[in-house]
Amino acid sequence: MELSTLFSKSKTVRAPNGKRSEIGRAAYRSFRRHWQLYLLVIPPVLYFIIFKYLPMANAVLAFKNYNVVKGIWGSPWVGTQYFEMFFRNPAFATLIKNTLYISFYQLIVGFPIPILLALALNEVKSARFKKTVQMVTYAPYFISTVVMVSIIMLFLSPRLGIVNTIAGALGFEAINYLGEPGMFRTIYVLSDVWQTMGYSAVIYLAALAGVDPSLYEAAKVDGANRFQKILNVDLPGILPAAVIILILSVGNIMALGFEKMYLLQNPLNLSTSEIISTYVYKIGLLNANYSFATAVGLFNSLINLVLLLVVNAIAKRASNTSLW
Repeated sequence: MELSTLFSKSKTVRAPNGKRSEIGRAAYRSFRRHWQLYLLVIPPVLYFIIFKYLPMANAVLAFKNYNVVKGIWGSPWVGTQYFEMFFRNPAFATLIKNTLYISFYQLIVGFPIPILLALALNEVKSARFKKTVQMVTYAPYFISTVVMVSIIMLFLSPRLGIVNTIAGALGFEAINYLGEPGMFRTIYVLSDVWQTMGYSAVIYLAALAGVDPSLYEAAKVDGANRFQKILNVDLPGILPAAVIILILSVGNIMALGFEKMYLLQNPLNLSTSEIISTYVYKIGLLNANYSFATAVGLFNSLINLVLLLVVNAIAKRASNTSLW
């Protein structure tokens, strides 16, 4: 009885080893069969390891009083001193409010517009007109941030700007749009939507191209009009792609574009244009306070991570579509 028990135990111990060796042989066969594909994967994997994952170790700088001579790992520990410094800062509430306000404003306005553009282009029958609209809406995406900011400033200049020139011809007074704190957010968001909506619509157009044509035929047979076809065929067809893009957008909600925001800032609109990234640049980097800048950046990244996990869980439960 004891021998049989020992024999059964030995079988249960050896089984996983055999299973692992079988998996190893299967992996080796897969590598020999598709070695070209594995070689193609190596460069991006190395890129993420070298430039994304390895630098994460230096996030420890947020918990140290950085000394250039001693280096990151030789600098003394200070715990959560820089996080507490940021939380106690009088500008903390304003920075969080401005960052979240502009981010959600950009999400609410910028998320549905590419979908509407893609749905409208999908209904266009003229191929020439469709390509023209795509080119006109897609081209601004390739304009650099510096050029885009220059265009905005030229258009909205109080003296020579096109907007104020037209307003003056109609009898209205000139307005310094970039100097009005209440107008800054709208200018930032609408210019960003104009620049990116054509590029974002390409993803939805690709999703619409993958919709089964038999669904359109069935809708036509059932007597569905154009609006009903969009509502019952097109929207469900692009829903998975829209959910994924929404999750990624919410996951980056605290990561507003630093360059454009910083270039559009001036002393007059600073009350609504100062966000976390511009504050980190001014206080942390220009003043060489690298530990403080790292702490604020780490806090920002943690907020993004939490939002990503929460929205992904909600999307998975609501629509059965998620990142993982």
